Amino acid sequence: MAWKLGKPLITVACNEDMTASDLVGRFLLSASGTEWQDGPLAIAARHGAICYLDEVVEARQDTTVVIHPLTDNRRVLPLEKKGELVHAHPDFQIVISYNPGYQSLMKDLKQSTKQRFGGLDFTYPEHGIETEIVAHESGVNADIAGKLVSIAERSRNLKGHGLDEGLSTRMLIYAGSLIAKGVNPQAACRVALVRPITDDPDMRDALDAAVSTFF
Repeated sequence: MAWKLGKPLITVACNEDMTASDLVGRFLLSASGTEWQDGPLAIAARHGAICYLDEVVEARQDTTVVIHPLTDNRRVLPLEKKGELVHAHPDFQIVISYNPGYQSLMKDLKQSTKQRFGGLDFTYPEHGIETEIVAHESGVNADIAGKLVSIAERSRNLKGHGLDEGLSTRMLIYAGSLIAKGVNPQAACRVALVRPITDDPDMRDALDAAVSTFF
């Protein structure tokens, strides 16, 4: 999105220890005393960047409320410790992402936060597109990439029937990278696909059989 729009991108990996000051900014000690250091949210708001909050539900709700004034008609960021009100640059945008269904109720987004955003659902790419992604990112040829995608598609059919989640495109790229470096395809699939996703012996056997079908 940032590349398409020609905007700078600032990414924040959210976690439960992140505070509002980590996003907005804080006073830091320097050789001359104390000086203000903008946080990633303030930098993006000042300069018209896209601020991307990755896995936003991992942050505490009392932290994420700092984005509320920026994500409604006010488009301002109060820097209370500094006594400044930052008016967002016209090009400023904020994007949040998270995986629904993984979180407990304690880690869901507040309704007041959700309702400030438009929502997009993302699923796995179509077979041909995912094959192209895996081939490009891992360095394997299209034939091997297609086989990896086919294995993943079989695993995704098992979601809710022994697997909490199917094989991700990321995992296929890991397996492809190992194959591209000379690792035996079956061994690469075992260590990068099958073993990380489940500890259940029967499920591992079923996934190993799927791997053997293609390699």
